[in-house]
Amino acid sequence: MFTGLVQSMGSIRDLSPTETGRRLIVHAPGWSHHPSAGDSISVSGCCLTVAEPPQNGDLAFDVVTETLRRTTLGERAAGDCVNLEHASRADTLLGGHIVQGHIDGVAEVLTVTKGEDWRVRLKPPADLIALIPPKGSIAIEGVSLTIAEVGDDWFEIALIPTTLRETTLGELRAGMRCNLETDILARTVAHWLERTGRS
Repeated sequence: MFTGLVQSMGSIRDLSPTETGRRLIVHAPGWSHHPSAGDSISVSGCCLTVAEPPQNGDLAFDVVTETLRRTTLGERAAGDCVNLEHASRADTLLGGHIVQGHIDGVAEVLTVTKGEDWRVRLKPPADLIALIPPKGSIAIEGVSLTIAEVGDDWFEIALIPTTLRETTLGELRAGMRCNLETDILARTVAHWLERTGRS
């Protein structure tokens, strides 16, 4: 479990094929957190397990084929930056919202409007738009955000200078794809209504 408050940015050092997917090596020498093998880390929104004791600021993860297929991790290359957050504890200050690290789908960036009101418009998979309410919470690349506006098949987020500076979201451009996780509360309510036939 995470809160969507990015703690550091790392860079991909290597993404090599393995029998079960790929071995991802993230270089994060400036991160004050020192995880152990078996710890959960959110890597641009994807909950991954540290595969071995970190060495010289390098974190190793085994990314299975299913994760590569359902997220943007399979599209990444050496040198790409990623957002990092370690798992929360029961007494963690919940400054963002409850984020599981389970990606629901990949959204496409439609437009980026820069300036005092920095807005990013994204198009999510069609089956997710109902789970994206105005002023609700959403995680983009592992970053907890408030949904600013919603259209028929798109939504917008507003980014503050701190988010632009301390996460990878300042690099978003039209045509890029990014990991999206809807709010667990919205997903739970929608699932219950669907299963019970209530509206």
